[in-house]
Amino acid sequence: MTTWTPETLQRIADADELHIAPRRADGTLRTPTTIWVVREGDDLYVRSWRGAAGTWWNTARAGRTGHISAGGVETDVTFTPVGDPAVNDRVDGAYRAKYGRYSGYVEPMVAEPARATTLRLSPQP
Repeated sequence: MTTWTPETLQRIADADELHIAPRRADGTLRTPTTIWVVREGDDLYVRSWRGAAGTWWNTARAGRTGHISAGGVETDVTFTPVGDPAVNDRVDGAYRAKYGRYSGYVEPMVAEPARATTLRLSPQP
């Protein structure tokens, strides 16, 4: 697995929003959706605010690859589902720390429907 460079990791993590365009089965990219991104350790994570009903998330889950743009970084990524409750707890903390000022939006992001959609972003080689 490829890892983020420290500079790229920081630039994406510092961005308030990330544009995510999962790859469809036919190889084309969906129109980018604006979402939140958090850093936990040396990894980046995203979730669907709409839970499993999120259309971008369903495309990402099925295709496992896509393209992101955040903090001046544009790159192709791989999406890996996260099922580990301990990782999800730490990602919850990252969402609260970064986006806590948006209380009406952050609470749904740390609720079970969104937790179940946690994806780790990894740079493609």
